[in-house]
Amino acid sequence: MSNVTSVINPATEATIAETPIQGVDEVDAAVARSLGAGPAWRAMAPADRARLMRRFAAQVEEHGEELAQLETANVGKAIGESRDEVGMVAEVLYFYAGAVDKHRGATVPVAGGVDMTFHEPLGVVAAIVPWNFPIAITSWKVGPALATGNTIIVKPAEITPLTALRLADLALDAGIPEGVLQVVTGKGSVIGTRLSEHPDVAKVAFTGSTEVGREVMARASGTIKRVTLELGGKSASVIFANADLERAAAATPGGVFANAGQDCCARSRVLVQRPVFERYLGLLADAVDAWTVGDPTDPAIKMGPMVTEAHRKVVAGYLAEGMGEPGGGPVPTHTSGRVPDGPGFWFPPTVVAPAGVDWRMDREEIFGPVVAVIPFEDEEEAVRLANDTPYGLSGTIWTRDGARSLRMARAVQAGNLSVNSNSSVRVQTSFGGMKQSGFGRELGLEALASYSDVKNVFVSTDG
Repeated sequence: MSNVTSVINPATEATIAETPIQGVDEVDAAVARSLGAGPAWRAMAPADRARLMRRFAAQVEEHGEELAQLETANVGKAIGESRDEVGMVAEVLYFYAGAVDKHRGATVPVAGGVDMTFHEPLGVVAAIVPWNFPIAITSWKVGPALATGNTIIVKPAEITPLTALRLADLALDAGIPEGVLQVVTGKGSVIGTRLSEHPDVAKVAFTGSTEVGREVMARASGTIKRVTLELGGKSASVIFANADLERAAAATPGGVFANAGQDCCARSRVLVQRPVFERYLGLLADAVDAWTVGDPTDPAIKMGPMVTEAHRKVVAGYLAEGMGEPGGGPVPTHTSGRVPDGPGFWFPPTVVAPAGVDWRMDREEIFGPVVAVIPFEDEEEAVRLANDTPYGLSGTIWTRDGARSLRMARAVQAGNLSVNSNSSVRVQTSFGGMKQSGFGRELGLEALASYSDVKNVFVSTDG
């Protein structure tokens, strides 16, 4: 195909690759190949399928540094983050290789016979993957899809396709049959639309914005596809006066500035109990000052550039004159970090405080290294502010009071919460959102249910 798109390194603004802009015909051909490969993959002995998935994981480990460098060059994230994410990809594949023969049905006591349940693969799965965590989120969908006997077509973001393409090569090298795992590249408006509407695609697993998620769900409804959606977030970190304040402040930059804030789980709202508000801001300023921004291939650097110049401008718009609402005054920037001169889509880690609860930056997903710090009075107000958003993906509770931590964890409307930690993702545990952050779960054994149907069989023993 003659049409290609240039892949840009966000830290240098240089073109590092060109990938095909594929279209409807290529999607249809990929679906046909998936359908053709499906029966043999589904019928393969579980031990053999698990063995191939372990070989795939081993290939990822063997090529780990190559994949990490590729991810950093394509996305701009710090090399340490890329290495951690590639390690997670291998862990995901090993985990689901181990789950192949453990996704079991049941026998159900009934009158007049024996009742059994079976988990059946869905068929062809379409995985639509975002640009912020390309290799990691690809694995989150590939692992359970393959383990449950499905074939899968991955549609990476147009601007960050490189590691998905390389993973498909490594799958073939591991012995996974052709057609079982494929990648199609190009515009989401074309490929994503076709995959969502294609009558032979049984499921769409989408990660991305809430706006696009609505469109995917609407298009998939025409053929009653299974759909899982992991969408936007506006997560809160709630810091009570009795928390370990030094630890909470030191952890804040990693919770919001990692991957340049381009993370649906970013704790972009920090709610701090008023008696310790000023002290926390002082500690946070020191932590932000130590948050280094620069060449993402340097292991000492904590944050690289933003993914594109267009996205950098969107994030900058939240800090523009007149965005301090109400009244349209200036945004009260409390502190910001330093960024390099020269090429690259750089943006400084920025703390806005005190921020208003009715500002755009408190309502909308900024998807950049900007955190709004907001005071609160008591637990009741903390819950109200934390839940005052259409999203419900993640969040953190900082307190030394065990009973309070449990009350808050039950009261805050989010699918993934941590106490005294900003971590959201573990391979062994489920991940997903509430409200407009989506539905369905990835990771953990819970994800297997999203990639299979339950069949019930009754065998009469009468007569």
